[in-house]
Amino acid sequence: MFSESHPKRDRILAVDDIPDNLTIAQTILEYEGYEVNLVADGKTALEMIEQSPPDLVLLDVMMPDMDGYEVTYRIRQNTKLPYIPILLITASNQSNVVKGLDAGADEFIRKPVEIDELLARVRTLLRLKKSIDERDRTAHLREDFVSRFTHDLRTPLVAANRVLKLMQQGSFFELSAELDELLNGMISSNNDLLQMVNNLLEVYCHEAGCKNLELESFDIQHLVHEVVQELSPLALEKGLPLNLNSQIQDLILVGDRIELRRVLTNLVGNGIKFTDVGHIEVRLGIDETCLSSGTKTSYNPQLLIEIEDTGSGISPEEQATLFERFRKGKSGRSGNGLGLYLAKRIIAAHHGKIELSSELGRGSLFKIHLPLEQSEDVLEQSL
Repeated sequence: MFSESHPKRDRILAVDDIPDNLTIAQTILEYEGYEVNLVADGKTALEMIEQSPPDLVLLDVMMPDMDGYEVTYRIRQNTKLPYIPILLITASNQSNVVKGLDAGADEFIRKPVEIDELLARVRTLLRLKKSIDERDRTAHLREDFVSRFTHDLRTPLVAANRVLKLMQQGSFFELSAELDELLNGMISSNNDLLQMVNNLLEVYCHEAGCKNLELESFDIQHLVHEVVQELSPLALEKGLPLNLNSQIQDLILVGDRIELRRVLTNLVGNGIKFTDVGHIEVRLGIDETCLSSGTKTSYNPQLLIEIEDTGSGISPEEQATLFERFRKGKSGRSGNGLGLYLAKRIIAAHHGKIELSSELGRGSLFKIHLPLEQSEDVLEQSL
C-alpha cells in the first residue's frame, strides 16, 4: 500500500536489442523518477507484459527475430491487456510511420533522441493512460451500480406483485370491490416501475456496448400478430379497434425476435395509450425502394411496418426530440422517455430506420423500415 508521501511510480518497459541504448534510456527515465524495466528482445517483452503490464512501452523498431511493429501488433491484439501506451523509436529514416501507427503505436520518435522531446512524449502518453484508466474505472463502477440497482429493485417489485395478485385472487381473505380496485392500482404502479427498471438496464447495455443481438430466422407476420393479440384487450377496454392489415405472407426475417417485439409492443401500446376515439391500425408490407447510381438502377426491398393511430398527435417541437433519451412528451400520459429511444437503437442495430409523421389532434404514424437482404454476420457486427 503506497502512502501519500511515497506515491506509486509509473513503470516503463524499455525494449531494445542494443544494451547501450537501454542503459541510456534507463538513466534518463530513472532520473525523472520512473521505474524502468529493460528487455533485449520482443518475445521476452511480450511475456513480461502479459505477466505484469507496464504503464508505458518504449519500443525500438529495428530488432532481430521480432521487430517493433510485430510486438506492437501483438500487444494490441491481446484483449486481456489493459490499455498500454506504446512509443516507437527508430534510427532509420526508412521506418514507416504509417505502418507503426496502424499496428497500434501511439507515438513515433527518431534517433538520436533529444532528452526533452523523449520526456515530453512520455509524460503525454502517461497522462493519456491515466485518463483512459479513469474512464474504464468509471465505466466498471457504473456497470456494477446498474446491475445492483436493477437487481435490488426488481426482486422486491416481483415479490410484491406476487403477493398482491394472491390477495386479488382471494387467497388470504374475501375482497370488497373497493379493495380490488385498490389492488389493481398497486399492481399497475408496480408494473410501470418494473418496466422503467428494465428499460434503464436496456439503455445501459446499448450505450455500454454490451448488448448483443440474439439472431434467429422467424416469420415477421406471426410476431406482429402476437403483439396485436396481446394488446387487443387494452384497446377493447377503451372501445378502440386494433386492426392488423398484412400484405405479406410467410416472410422470414433474420433478427432479434425479442428486441423487435419490444419495439412493436412499445409503439402499438403508445398508440392505444394516446388514443381515446378512433382506431389503431398496424400494417405490414414491402417497400420497393429504388436506388439510382449513374446509369444503373437497383431495387432495395425493405420490410415496412406501419403503426397508425387517431390519437392526440405530437407537436413539431416534440417530434424533434422524441427519440432522445429521457425526452418525455408533454402529455400527462407520457412515460419515462426511454421507450422510443430504445426503439430507435434496436432498429438501427438491425440496419433499419424508424420514422414519425404526426399532427396535433389527428394522430401519429410510425414507420419501421427493415432491410430484407442481410446476413447474420452483418448484424453481429452492428453492435
